Amino acid sequence: MTHIDQLHRYLFDNYQVRGELVQLQQSLHQVLASQAYPTPVKRLLGELLTATSLLTATLKFEGHITVQLQGDGPVSMAVINGDHQQHLRGVARWEGEVPDSDKLADIVGKGYLAITITPFEGERYQGIVELGEHSLSESLENYFAQSEQLNTRIWLFTDLQHEQPRCAGMLLQALPGDQEGDFTHLEALTHTIKADELMNLDAHEILYRLYHQEAVRVFDPQPVRFQCTCSREKCEQALLQVGQEEARDIVKEEGKIEMHCDYCGNRYHFNEADLQSLFNDAPTLH
Repeated sequence: MTHIDQLHRYLFDNYQVRGELVQLQQSLHQVLASQAYPTPVKRLLGELLTATSLLTATLKFEGHITVQLQGDGPVSMAVINGDHQQHLRGVARWEGEVPDSDKLADIVGKGYLAITITPFEGERYQGIVELGEHSLSESLENYFAQSEQLNTRIWLFTDLQHEQPRCAGMLLQALPGDQEGDFTHLEALTHTIKADELMNLDAHEILYRLYHQEAVRVFDPQPVRFQCTCSREKCEQALLQVGQEEARDIVKEEGKIEMHCDYCGNRYHFNEADLQSLFNDAPTLH
């Protein structure tokens, strides 16, 4: 991958169709570093990270997006949060042995896909669809068919065999005014992409190979990076909500309070002196 952790948007001059291509490495490494995930969960998180980056790029406003899977299978939950600046973080929860399967239903079981969009200004929106049996791509395409009513195809790949895990993907979406047959033509071209090409070639070379007979306008790439929003200050606010008496009881029993972030693996410790300072500095209500 020549330029890693970048998202490329592109348009076709002769068709009402838009496209996106994303290649990720460092951000995936940081998502997977927080826990000892089984291989199938790593693969799923790679696909989910790729998908969320692609979906985040469809936002036409400043805000956040959360893409979450929940089911009754070995992986009960997997979620990636992103924002309009392509800052991403994610986590998954599992129990027991996770089958080494490429089939989504074997890993997550029966469940749903929820996409929550929270603009900085305006109303929060959530769309929910039933999980497809075969793949995350299938579930996302069903979401767009039901909620957006736009022809959308998504390709997602994760490579765990490389020295450092990588993931990549593409999105193709019809725009209002798309002529019948145009999307199908471009979809057929895009479907020839191979995982190895998407992982290893420069984005512009990939787009040339796929669409060299088309007029394609490629925009400047947007960097993608892992960013966790946890902080010691947020932990302090949580302790203030717990209350001084209960917090001190925990320190008496355990010797300290340890708060762990599932997203990045950071641990925050608080002892009796920390609590003394925290609650003494806290504003009092009159």
